Amino acid sequence: MAVHLNHTIVHARDSHLSAAFLTDILGLPPPTRFGPFVVVEVDNGVSLDFLDTDAPIASQHYAFLISEVEFDQVFDRIRGRGLPYWADPGRSRPGEINHGDGGRGMYFDDPDGHFLEVLTRPYGSGR
Repeated sequence: MAVHLNHTIVHARDSHLSAAFLTDILGLPPPTRFGPFVVVEVDNGVSLDFLDTDAPIASQHYAFLISEVEFDQVFDRIRGRGLPYWADPGRSRPGEINHGDGGRGMYFDDPDGHFLEVLTRPYGSGR
């Protein structure tokens, strides 16, 4: 039996705002509603199901593997919005991208402080 991640719940102050932010930045179709969730579908069949909460939100990390062309588009959207971004998860290289494993990657925050990442090569693939 193969095991595949199907979905994860992402807590948000405003699930519509956060889901729309993600779809806009990544160039995905608009989110849809399923019960109390605002759902963002990604291309490998996984969904991020945004759920409103008034409780404190623990920042989570979500990484998205994208193509080089998509990276350029995402990078343009991030810069167009004036969003801060970093080359590293420690946030010690602001305003830079990384070139890990021969690709490109960067980190940025969503409206609720979740730490998002886009990368063009999986970790360890350049070895």
